Amino acid sequence: MKTLFKTTIIAFLFTAFIGCKEKQSVEINTPEEVKKESKKTADIADQHFIDGMTGKIWHNYLEIKMALTLSDADQVQDVAHSMAESFSEERAVMKALAVQMSETDDIEAQRELFAQFTENAGPMFEDALSGGTIYKKFCPMAFDNKGAYWYASVEEISNPYFGEKMPKCGSVEKTISK
Repeated sequence: MKTLFKTTIIAFLFTAFIGCKEKQSVEINTPEEVKKESKKTADIADQHFIDGMTGKIWHNYLEIKMALTLSDADQVQDVAHSMAESFSEERAVMKALAVQMSETDDIEAQRELFAQFTENAGPMFEDALSGGTIYKKFCPMAFDNKGAYWYASVEEISNPYFGEKMPKCGSVEKTISK
């Protein structure tokens, strides 16, 4: 009986010793690495909307905003085309603006259309939000100091109207939470 007990203890200790020798590693990203990675993707976060159409449009909207921030006219065209297909007939004005964005490769024209789209889509985003937070932001210098709004899922400013020239120009004008 003592031999069985000793054998069990030795087997247990041997297993524990072997199990603990495995190397465990954790990857830690520096703030610079995290910032670099976040520039590659849209600032998609945890917003929820009362209907699937608004959720898809929001997702596309954020992708277009990021593409404008990066001055990527081709990406704006691709995403705007996808967005235009999401609209029902009752949203004809927004659909037409999305189609226009998809048909031009002029980044400045796309930015103007995006500002018009934001004016039309903003109330829809605010009314349809059922969970999370969205931020309404304003750039006073856009379009020869006339100013323009845009929406985002994060509080940090990344200006779609000036791209890399003035990426931090703007401020949060309104925080919408549900």
